[in-house]
Amino acid sequence: MKQEERVICFDTQLEIEAYEFKGVMQKFPNHFHEHYVIGFIESGQRRLIYNNTEYIVGSGDILLFNPLESHTCEQIDDQALDYRCLNIKPEIMENIAAEITGRVYVPRFTTQVAYRSEQVDLLRELHQMIMAEREDFEKEERFYFLIVQLIKAYTEPAPGSEDETSNANILRVCDYLEKNYNQPVTLDDLAHLAKMNKYSLLRSFTQVKGITPYRYLENTRINKAKILLEQGVEPIEAAMETGFSDQSHFTRYFKSFIGLNPGQYRDIFKKEDQ
Repeated sequence: MKQEERVICFDTQLEIEAYEFKGVMQKFPNHFHEHYVIGFIESGQRRLIYNNTEYIVGSGDILLFNPLESHTCEQIDDQALDYRCLNIKPEIMENIAAEITGRVYVPRFTTQVAYRSEQVDLLRELHQMIMAEREDFEKEERFYFLIVQLIKAYTEPAPGSEDETSNANILRVCDYLEKNYNQPVTLDDLAHLAKMNKYSLLRSFTQVKGITPYRYLENTRINKAKILLEQGVEPIEAAMETGFSDQSHFTRYFKSFIGLNPGQYRDIFKKEDQ
């Protein structure tokens, strides 16, 4: 069996994260990120479910994930996954989109899988530069060209106002969870906030976000814990500060979402500071 390898590198010049996974067999549960994910598959096949739509993805395909949109994936026929990706903050995408269009908005990818995309070579070369910790003009230029091409090819202008009352209420619940992730939360509290009964809340929330309220809360806690671990906080302290009931629960959830345990993730950023 192929040896599993996972590497994370933070590029201080571009302010983005680069991930490299080799030989991965893990199934990733339904989750979301607070950033954009732009990745590509080098080898292996995966079944991807993104916002309740299923895709079969393989070598040469680019994956385009928007912030806060849920997805899950698993291997097909015991094929190990080799995968590279970039994690990009929304404000960076917003700035580049403004330069292209002259409008201030956060772009949204309407294509989640770009099959055999012509941009894959540019993405691969940029990823290799980041992993090699190159600090130069060429890397920055390639990053800019890549994002411009992807925005032009796979996004649409910011959508018009089409929020119904129920959608606005769901967004209010999301905002509440993001601000109170480290506090006890009940379904009754959320239903009252959304002005719905509990059944309607669960149904509407899952339809709008593609994920249940509890899973949304857990994902938010994991994202907050990542920030603490990057700052060198001990895993047990990160668990307590983000609302997890105990460290074992935190470790189990963290590894299922990130692919590394909390200590391994923290150590990556310790090495970068040395």
